[in-house]
Amino acid sequence: MEGRIIQTTGSWYQVLTNGTIVSARLKGKFKTEEFDTTNPIAVGDYVVLEKTIQNEFIIIEINPRSNYIIRQSPRNKHQRHIIASNIDLALLIVTVSQPRTSLGFIDRFIAAAASFHIPVKIILNKIDLLKKEKEQEQAAYLQEIYNHLGYEVINASTKTGEGLEQIKNILSNKTTLIAGHSGVGKSTIVNIIQPELNLKTGKISEKWGKGMHTTTFAAMFEIMPNSFIIDTPGIKEFMLLQVEPEEVSGYFIEIKKYAENCQFNNCLHLNEPNCAVKTAVETLQIAPTRYENYLNLLQDIQDINYWERK
Repeated sequence: MEGRIIQTTGSWYQVLTNGTIVSARLKGKFKTEEFDTTNPIAVGDYVVLEKTIQNEFIIIEINPRSNYIIRQSPRNKHQRHIIASNIDLALLIVTVSQPRTSLGFIDRFIAAAASFHIPVKIILNKIDLLKKEKEQEQAAYLQEIYNHLGYEVINASTKTGEGLEQIKNILSNKTTLIAGHSGVGKSTIVNIIQPELNLKTGKISEKWGKGMHTTTFAAMFEIMPNSFIIDTPGIKEFMLLQVEPEEVSGYFIEIKKYAENCQFNNCLHLNEPNCAVKTAVETLQIAPTRYENYLNLLQDIQDINYWERK
């Protein structure tokens, strides 16, 4: 039997097979030590099942992944945790306020997705709450920057219904990773599109202005025929992993473009002479915020690689 992992909890896995959900466990031959991640199986994996004489389901094979996305393990910074696999699209839900999503977080997410060849679209949610001029300017800036780069930004509001039909069309016939900070409205959007799911929604902490976690494990749901969403826990920080410093600029689409004209092939766009990227930043052909976020990510990668090699 073949199936697809829709949820993982401990040593048991929920598998969708032939329209039915069954519980299965991993065959003993699979040892966690054989993998460079904390979890050998992730939501979205296609697997082969075997039924025992005790009527239990055993996972005997994990099919090759077309892609996957990982983050640093929350328990061990030296290990990686696969969030989900076999993804057609990553839909990043962001908000200007209640809670605020930083441009740094957006750029790290886009870079991480690009490193695994996963396309990204951005949902600017809670657009109805933008009453202050400063917030409206921040929203306009976000739209201008990312639409220009080819990352479609869709305005949305669960209060007014704006953008929801467009989101539904985007999700059709795909496996889509839904990501974003806790409290940005991921579950609320999905519940409106498919009310039968009744995903838990969380309130915003009044003290901290941040969302409170409602999802513990990543889980996959069928919201329409042949249309799946993967709901993920609120992610504090995404990270490019297992890359060299000179590779980082390749995941910033506009920096990669101008880097072709740099004097040095391995230019990091810091203090090197005749750096086309720095010139593009100075002439505002590259948004200063994008360049700043590139530098922050580059520094983090250099730090990680330094400590891993010690």
